[in-house]
Amino acid sequence: MVTKLKKASGNTRTGAQLSGTIKESAQQIWLAGLGAFAKAQEEGGKVFDNLVKEGTSLQRKTQAAAEERLSDATSRMASMATEISSKASGQWDKLESIFEERVAKALSKLGVPSAKEIDVLIGRIDELNRSVAKLSAKAPARRAPTQRAAKTPAKRTASRKSA
Repeated sequence: MVTKLKKASGNTRTGAQLSGTIKESAQQIWLAGLGAFAKAQEEGGKVFDNLVKEGTSLQRKTQAAAEERLSDATSRMASMATEISSKASGQWDKLESIFEERVAKALSKLGVPSAKEIDVLIGRIDELNRSVAKLSAKAPARRAPTQRAAKTPAKRTASRKSA
């Protein structure tokens, strides 16, 4: 420990004694500083290694937290993309149905039959064909006039008109 200056009640120290005491105290302070420096150097390596370990641990924790947040953000974005896609699909379906309705309305105004109307007509034609086939099977066979006979009077009428 640093030697303290003592004041003796009747004694005053001489300058040489005072100077020696100050020199000794300064020497002790110097040696304490060197000892602290050596101790810090010795312990510094250990402290540095501990700090590296703590830094590595902290980096792993931070990385894990960042990956977790990134995973959460990715899943949120995927769900939002799915939701937007389904909404867009619904809008396309709505637009398609509006387009189909307007085209059907325009075709109806022009007198073009719809697919349903054509299907109904085809069904009626099939039914009529079956009825005709049944009737023709029951009826006796008739001779249809030949085409030559049918054309001959027309020619005669045409020649009479020109005469």
